[in-house]
Amino acid sequence: MATQISNVEGAAEVFRGAAKVPATMQAVVYRGVNDMRVETVPVPKIGPGELLVKVATCGVCGTDLKKIHTGSHSAPRIFGHEMAGVIVEVGEGVTCYEVGERVMVFHHVPCGDCYYCRKQTPAQCSLYKKVGVTAGFEPSGGGFAEYIRVMDFVVANRGVVRVPDGVPFEQAAFVEPVNTVLKGVKLLNLAADDTVLVIGQGPIGLMHAVLAQRTGARVLTSDLFPERHAIAARYGLKNPIHAGTENVVDRVFAETDGRGADAVILAVGGNGLIKTAMDAVRPGGKVMLFAQTQHGDANFDPGAVCMDEKTLMGSYSSSFPILDEVTELVFDGYHNGFDLTPLISHRFPLEEAVAAIDIASHPKADSMKIMIEAVAGGGGVS
Repeated sequence: MATQISNVEGAAEVFRGAAKVPATMQAVVYRGVNDMRVETVPVPKIGPGELLVKVATCGVCGTDLKKIHTGSHSAPRIFGHEMAGVIVEVGEGVTCYEVGERVMVFHHVPCGDCYYCRKQTPAQCSLYKKVGVTAGFEPSGGGFAEYIRVMDFVVANRGVVRVPDGVPFEQAAFVEPVNTVLKGVKLLNLAADDTVLVIGQGPIGLMHAVLAQRTGARVLTSDLFPERHAIAARYGLKNPIHAGTENVVDRVFAETDGRGADAVILAVGGNGLIKTAMDAVRPGGKVMLFAQTQHGDANFDPGAVCMDEKTLMGSYSSSFPILDEVTELVFDGYHNGFDLTPLISHRFPLEEAVAAIDIASHPKADSMKIMIEAVAGGGGVS
């Protein structure tokens, strides 16, 4: 007999087996530069070793927006990769997951064995560069849809993470971005007597600041919007720099006896801020680019790298060796001081996803994390 699930985040009753999974679904389809449409598309079919997951919620990420606005990817596609939901089908041979389990899903997984994995740069692994989750068309994450197909290599390589009871899907959807942030913070190798400047206090910048502060370092945060500093203060970040009215570099020097920050994290796009970051860091310090995910040219002073011994570095995507630490941080943290759901400023049903993407594309003082919820109550815990 097929396994029955009731009350999946307010959705209709669903069953294991294609008979009770609809043939079609709603999805947000990328049709070209700045052309996003809510369409009816087939529910993806799964094969051996694969899973079908009903999406509860999916965050809108800056990398999704860059793909939408720059045309870097061919159309049509279904984007979205910060997702969590419920398993509704399991493919032949899957024994480690069951229908009804609450999960979050990574759309990339490393092999763990190649040269790049051994050198601790898993985002350069050839398997990692292959997207393993789709809602149709060229695999592109698929979280902006009602259902996603999770391919066998993602299932087999720790790409599906169980979500504990009592942790909302919205909190679980932060596992992937928190992983990317913690990876970057660890690369900086911060010390307790370091001063860190984080440029940008959107959700990613705020998480960088919180995790940097957990190392014992003193953290300065820079943003144009006072409203974002108010949110940051709720997470214990007490050293705001109001970039709209203050000179960021001057303030950093004033806070560090004229040396500059030991590390600067650039958590917003815009290559023009690289100079600000390099000017704000001390000789021998480190500047990490986190949001520069498009290729192009940028100006910086090579003498600052050579003679001043300033390190310009980058961190991209997630790291599976720290996955256990990340899941503990996100899941336990929901009840113990690291609840990330207050960062969510807007929640949109799937049918209004185009409006959600527009708001995320034009951030304002009152916009932080934007979530697209494929079912009613997508942030719940049931």
